[in-house]
Amino acid sequence: MPAPILFTPLTIRDCVLKNRVVVAPMHQYAAVDGFPTDWHLMNIGRYAAGGAGLVFVESTKVDRRGCGTVGDLGLWDDKFVSHFKRLADFIRTHDAVPALQLGHSGRKARRARPWEGGHPLTRAEAGEQWDDWELVAPSALASPGTKDPEPRGLSNAEIKDLVQKWADAAARAHTAGFEVLEIHGAHGYLIHQFLSPLANARNDEYGGSERNRMRFALEVTQAVRANWPAHKPLFMRLSVEDDAGFGPQQSVNLARELKPLGVDVIDCSSGGILGRPVDGAGPVGYGYQVPYAERLRKDADMMSMAVGHIVHADQAEQILRSGQADLVALARELLYNPNWPMDAAQKLGVDAQFSSVPSAQAYWLAKRASGGVDVVPSTYGRNLHTARVGPPE
Repeated sequence: MPAPILFTPLTIRDCVLKNRVVVAPMHQYAAVDGFPTDWHLMNIGRYAAGGAGLVFVESTKVDRRGCGTVGDLGLWDDKFVSHFKRLADFIRTHDAVPALQLGHSGRKARRARPWEGGHPLTRAEAGEQWDDWELVAPSALASPGTKDPEPRGLSNAEIKDLVQKWADAAARAHTAGFEVLEIHGAHGYLIHQFLSPLANARNDEYGGSERNRMRFALEVTQAVRANWPAHKPLFMRLSVEDDAGFGPQQSVNLARELKPLGVDVIDCSSGGILGRPVDGAGPVGYGYQVPYAERLRKDADMMSMAVGHIVHADQAEQILRSGQADLVALARELLYNPNWPMDAAQKLGVDAQFSSVPSAQAYWLAKRASGGVDVVPSTYGRNLHTARVGPPE
């Protein structure tokens, strides 16, 4: 078999990833007043120790008002920097590249955690945080088909202030030691709200035409790039299809504008405005969003990252080998198996010495593998009788 592309290093600007496996940003809703906790250290630590090349810390808010829940992380003040540095340093210690996603929830802020119902909080539930947790958006439009509260439309001056907040947060992310940064422009959050004609009814330079609706995303990108070192990569996550007026062609148009502003990779997701999976992606199943990454890579002529039900090693390898994406990002499958990159390497027939994971793991696993005992790892089959050793046939 040819060497798996999944475990071939990739260089983006001055950043070298040891493999193409990316830990996607995953909300943990475990922060306290915006600060990361021991849960965050444990959570991202297990992914770094599991062999991934690039490990994202979850969406971190640039503005107090942008917190989706009481448990969102924040980087809107210098007081957070040292706490994030602990996360970045720990990821790096385990030979992975530390990355951070910056976002703002806009009208989707001030909600209960998903497992607590995910509903908009009442004043009584929000308590003393209510006044500092105002819902803001491009326009005073609630999410369609919901009973969500109506946000306040931002003034022109407030939009420019938010652009600066993104810039300031990018500078703090650099100080904290992160090496890759992603701007969250997807899933119905604030930047996506500006892009969507269903959420943006402005009649100034930030609304109306497609070009005007892209303006906020472009200004945020310019401000972030100016405060994020030139040698460090910058990603942008987009909902390439939202079934709400911003689709693949609009995403390609935006990506073509983002590339000369210094965005290196488009992280290709979907949905968020309507609160349901998009019809354009077809049935939700293995790799259902991969065609979006393929479209952006081809038509915008820039690197793309595929995400969405990427589960198996041979599946991830085929995505890369067929030229559909440059990186593959996993989320829920890593929750299921934090050692997925290590496991995938074994299944693809590379890394016999388990060198992608820390010595405290690698030594014992390599010893077992070379000990002459016919032992099949539990991830190779449903049970002892269906387990199979070795790379895919």
